Amino acid sequence: MTFLTNEQQRLMRINGAARARGEALDPLPVVKLYTLDAGAVWLLTELDADGDRAFGLCDAGTGSPELGHISLSALEGVRGPRGMPIVADPHFKPRQTLSGYLADAQRDGSISD
Repeated sequence: MTFLTNEQQRLMRINGAARARGEALDPLPVVKLYTLDAGAVWLLTELDADGDRAFGLCDAGTGSPELGHISLSALEGVRGPRGMPIVADPHFKPRQTLSGYLADAQRDGSISD
């Protein structure tokens, strides 16, 4: 998987397994993906057992960020308006839990971190 390191995959699978067991979660985002040439951002917290379906805060740059699932393999083929791929932010350090990012994004109309 090109977006995630082995450690990120491990952490996201732990979170995904906990949610699958019905545990209430509000984890820190594990990875931030973004477009290099557009306004789309994904703050992901969980990964299903299949290793492809991720969960987190998704902002397509339309002013309506929301929680949801995304296929990582589908994202690998997405290109921005200048043909640039989606990448993981190697410098991302979460400053709050996913619910905090959601509240800020809903207030602001975008993810700003």
